[in-house]
Amino acid sequence: MTPQMTLILQSLPLLIFMAQTTQQVCVELVSDTESVEGGTMKLTCIFCKKREELVAETQVDWHYLTPDMEKIQIFHFPEQPNERYKLNDRWRGRLAWNGSSDLQDVSIIISNITLNDTGTYTCTVFRRFHFSLYTTTSSLEKNITLVVMKKAGEDVTAVYSEIMMYVLLAFLSSWLLLAMVYCYRKIARAEARKKDNVCSSKNSSLAGPE
Repeated sequence: MTPQMTLILQSLPLLIFMAQTTQQVCVELVSDTESVEGGTMKLTCIFCKKREELVAETQVDWHYLTPDMEKIQIFHFPEQPNERYKLNDRWRGRLAWNGSSDLQDVSIIISNITLNDTGTYTCTVFRRFHFSLYTTTSSLEKNITLVVMKKAGEDVTAVYSEIMMYVLLAFLSSWLLLAMVYCYRKIARAEARKKDNVCSSKNSSLAGPE
């Protein structure tokens, strides 16, 4: 094997590592599903590409599913001229695109959220990849069930931590009380034995030798 080939083989693991570390990282996060009335809510929808360097035509549609199971289109990307005015009036002026430049994150934001915004939202992503000899497509549909509350509920973790704190304090207080009782009884027994020994010594002295 030539020195050049040996050098290439030795450098191969390093080259692979460098190639992996330079790739963009895409993580398909789960969207939040709870919001407070009057606030802003991000509906997270992420569709990672297997090869980030590929350029694809991407189309995104957001729908709201009514209680009657009717799909209402509320957002479309990319927007066409005057297209936002063709969408449902209920969300007009309250929706904004919050996706990434590489269109792997295709999330939207709802502002001034209301109790009527509670329900199921559907994110549909369609991609078309063009290669020299063929064209291929991929798609994704994700449902997000949103619950809007009047006011923020208590954090379950915080409540659990508070309960555990009180339990721990009660346990430590009980342990301290038991330790004090144990020490008091031990001291009391020691004092009693000491008094008995003193009395025995005095009695022996008074009795004298027979």
